Amino acid sequence: MSSRVLFGGLTLAAGVIGCVSCAQAADLPLAPPMAPAAPIAYAPQIYNWSGIYVGGHIGGAYSSSTWADPSNPGSNDDFNSWGFLGGAQVGANAQFNRLVIGVEGDFSWINSKNSGNDSIGEALNTNVQWTSTVAGRVGAAFDRLLVYGKGGLALAQDQSSLTDLGGNVASDSFLRTGWTVGAGLEYALDNHWSAKVEYDYLGFGSQNMNFTTPLESVSSNASLNLQEIKAGINFRFGGGQ
Repeated sequence: MSSRVLFGGLTLAAGVIGCVSCAQAADLPLAPPMAPAAPIAYAPQIYNWSGIYVGGHIGGAYSSSTWADPSNPGSNDDFNSWGFLGGAQVGANAQFNRLVIGVEGDFSWINSKNSGNDSIGEALNTNVQWTSTVAGRVGAAFDRLLVYGKGGLALAQDQSSLTDLGGNVASDSFLRTGWTVGAGLEYALDNHWSAKVEYDYLGFGSQNMNFTTPLESVSSNASLNLQEIKAGINFRFGGGQ
């Protein structure tokens, strides 16, 4: 009988201790909630101008030609005109941080004709049929915007003529070699296509010309300078983001 009483007392004591422990645990403060995970920040990708590209352009050209008067040595005749142009270009860029360096070649058909008269009324004509440049480019990239300058070799096909007082025409066709400098802005429309606007100055030295007609045989020197404004579009292989 005594053992049963003892066992019962132990069970009762254990129950009391358990209840006290549960009460104390209930009085403890709740654990703070876990902080949410910080969002992962992704830096935006910067546009990469590296790669080979091809494209086309249209625009206008202002040409200025100065002739040594063939009938009055020591005097000059100046002619100026506007014409339309259109053509294509191909190039390649390499980008180093913001610095973009490259090379580009272009070809433009031009409708630019200068005409006037010398001191005795003979007609003088200059017809620039096409121009071409091969130039290095250096620019600064501001993500999708590229600001650049360029400079290099310029070529122009020139056909000049003289019409004497009898209506006889003599012509001289030749390739001019000179230099070019320019600047432009180009904006990337997506990973491959970009649009640009560009200004180029092409300078050519004096070119000797000889004209022979049934009435006379004369010579002249003529210089030529062109200013070209182009709007174009390029397709780039590689690069992008």
